[in-house]
Amino acid sequence: MKLLLEELHARGHNLTVIRTSRSWRISVQTSSASASRARGVCSECRATWSDHHEPGNSCRCFAQRGYRGSRRCLCQDAPEEITEEIAGVFAKMPQKVIWKHKGDRPSTLGNNTLIVNWMPQKDLLGHPQTKVFVAHGGTNGVQEAFYYGVPVLGIPLFFNQYDNLIRLQERGAGKIIQLADVNGHSFEQGLKEVIHQESYRQNIQRLSRLHRDQPITPMEKAVFWVEYVMRHKGSRHLPTEAYKMPWYSYYCLDVLFILLSVVTVLLLSIVAVFRFLCRRRQRKIKTKES
Repeated sequence: MKLLLEELHARGHNLTVIRTSRSWRISVQTSSASASRARGVCSECRATWSDHHEPGNSCRCFAQRGYRGSRRCLCQDAPEEITEEIAGVFAKMPQKVIWKHKGDRPSTLGNNTLIVNWMPQKDLLGHPQTKVFVAHGGTNGVQEAFYYGVPVLGIPLFFNQYDNLIRLQERGAGKIIQLADVNGHSFEQGLKEVIHQESYRQNIQRLSRLHRDQPITPMEKAVFWVEYVMRHKGSRHLPTEAYKMPWYSYYCLDVLFILLSVVTVLLLSIVAVFRFLCRRRQRKIKTKES
């Protein structure tokens, strides 16, 4: 959204963004896409890349969505020994590591690892020295890694994360380590495999080229549609007809009522048939006894 507003301001539009509970609204005062190009990393991350960088030793960043604290309280209870083992693996790597981590500082943390509470993930993934992305498999992170062509070592936690990562793994662009299998050995082996097997990078960069090959860039498309709405005074023909639906139709209560009515009629019909058969049988029995 910030990049889109900067582009619109550069084109001479003076806009105000209003965020509601359901959507973003752009208000035009006067007038005359998700993934985009990386704009550069923060000074702290840039220092991590450049510090002690020796010629011939390619510096590689591991941008990790810290699996401790990455999803509020659900992940803050990760075993401390696992965090220590992961930090120990990072310490043994010859590359530089930028790790998004919340919690106590691991005692095995190496000098090559920078721990941050927040990092410009998109800009880091777009940096040419980034070689692998350790992530939990969230939709935004996977899409950004896919766009910038960075192979992924995934540790899925819940929801749709495993589904996102399995799609990359099936295409040879990433590798999955199950949460129950995470330890120092498995993490180190997976990390080395994704880094040193060139097929991972080749596959995801091929997919990235296919994804980027579009007639216009996502930014140009977003700018076009914003200007389209401004040119046509709000484009009242575009909003969905769902806004005009009554509340009972919006929540499908009318459909639910019809289904319940059908089920009720069927049940009553079955009960009526059984009662009729039972009464007929009783009459036959009384007729025989008399």
